[in-house]
Amino acid sequence: MYRYDEFDQDFVNARVAEFSDQVDRRLAGQITEDQFRPLRLMNGVYLQLHAYMLRVAIPYGTLSSRQMRMLGHIARKYDKGYGHFTTRQNIQYNWPALSDMPAILADLASVEMHAIQTSGNCIRNVTADHFAGAAADEVADPRPYAEILRQWSSVHPEFSYLPRKFKIAVTGAERDRAAIQVHDIGLHLKRNEKGELGFAVYVGGGQGRTPMVAKKIRDFLPEEHLLSYTTAIMRVYNLHGRRDNKYKARIKILVHETGAEELARQVEVEWEALKDGELKLPDADIRAIEAYFAPPALTPRPEGDAAVKLARLDSRSFSEWLDQNVVTHRHPDYAAVTISLKGIGEAPGDATDSQMEAVADIAEKYAFDEIRVSHEQNLILPHVARADLKAVYDALVEIELATANSNLITDIIACPGLDYCALANARSIPIAQEISKRFGSLERQREIGELKLKISGCINACGHHHVGHIGILGVEKKGAELYQITLGGSGDENTSIGEIIGRGFGPDEVTDAIETIVDTYLGLRLDPKETFLDAYRRVGPAPFKEVLYGSEAKAA
Repeated sequence: MYRYDEFDQDFVNARVAEFSDQVDRRLAGQITEDQFRPLRLMNGVYLQLHAYMLRVAIPYGTLSSRQMRMLGHIARKYDKGYGHFTTRQNIQYNWPALSDMPAILADLASVEMHAIQTSGNCIRNVTADHFAGAAADEVADPRPYAEILRQWSSVHPEFSYLPRKFKIAVTGAERDRAAIQVHDIGLHLKRNEKGELGFAVYVGGGQGRTPMVAKKIRDFLPEEHLLSYTTAIMRVYNLHGRRDNKYKARIKILVHETGAEELARQVEVEWEALKDGELKLPDADIRAIEAYFAPPALTPRPEGDAAVKLARLDSRSFSEWLDQNVVTHRHPDYAAVTISLKGIGEAPGDATDSQMEAVADIAEKYAFDEIRVSHEQNLILPHVARADLKAVYDALVEIELATANSNLITDIIACPGLDYCALANARSIPIAQEISKRFGSLERQREIGELKLKISGCINACGHHHVGHIGILGVEKKGAELYQITLGGSGDENTSIGEIIGRGFGPDEVTDAIETIVDTYLGLRLDPKETFLDAYRRVGPAPFKEVLYGSEAKAA
């Protein structure tokens, strides 16, 4: 993984010192909250419903054991003993005191971490496939390019005050595990017919109040032009993006109103003046960054298959976990492991201080000291020898992180909702917990099969409900919480926005509604291999509306 050089460390240390002075002045009453707000947001500090919140950057979701231990330490010393991993591959602390923020940032700086550009109208944390560098279907590791974008975009003077926040995602496989088509810029790393590396470029995706699927504006961009072409897109957006209305300020609105073809033309014109200049990436520079992400020395471990077979016979629970949470690695003797942060009845994405420290120990012993955070709010051990899988499983059982539900209905994405967020209209966590308990039986979950359920507590869609196979949006109506249901969304290579199927449900009704939808799917699928999403795309919303609304659906 990337390691700070002297410039990186000096810059982050200077930023900590600067913010420490700003916090002191705020606590002393020398500056008002209005004056302090833009300063704290530049350092990832929000004022939430009950307390300040700190959002820490985890670039492209990659962590070392040392860094994970620090995250656990911060949770214990400065918070309430846990942290919340987010859909941006970051971590949030919901209860730190403002007076402690400088100390927290100093602790983060000591392990090459920070909270810069986790807020504000700037380029946010660049995300990537959580199996990057390990996936068997990968063309190339996308993280070196995400790192190049991170270095280029950090406190970029031209792009620090954009019309609105800006999000970029990169994937290196045909199977999109980074949801690139619901990002402001999505980059699909691929090879052309000559075998050269480059990118398909998507622009204008996003969720929130006006969900849109990104448009492909270039089928192949050579890798050396990554920064020049991205700069061209950013300049067109910075010039023409709406600044008079924050609800229409994202680049997706510009693409929609301008048209993808015209926007692509404007980008190409801007790019012509940039592509052969200083932003053109020398091959040596790309390879130098790439060297930071060289895979670990994966020594052959042929005993793994026999060990796994024996362990399967000995433990049904291990066998179930293996089937759900372990995926194929590019090396036949290794695997990638998903550590579910979705225990039955628990708050999705949360991990305690002791769990974080234990995961760090497991990664150090069995996974080459590397951990990933997925945009689905789970943790990943990308390189585990198959011979060590049972030992890893046993260690995860000890810390209650061995739930075998990856990609099943209880592997729920959920935002913090009204329990924490000042923007939320409804609670997300209690709804997620209730649904998780209702479908807690692993046998039942596996009968249902792959089903991505996602919950947001407001229209900002931090829970990615628009691209859930089943999405739930909490709204407020006449002073009460109400939950709209969408069906048919997807955030993969065949991205689609879910369709609202009818009136919302109260907090005490929504879990029953989800069960009705699932039971209807089980009754209409062609065979057990037909997933919920495939079945929905085949039959459409009508059967589900009928069972949920009866005569109402017919009248509509």
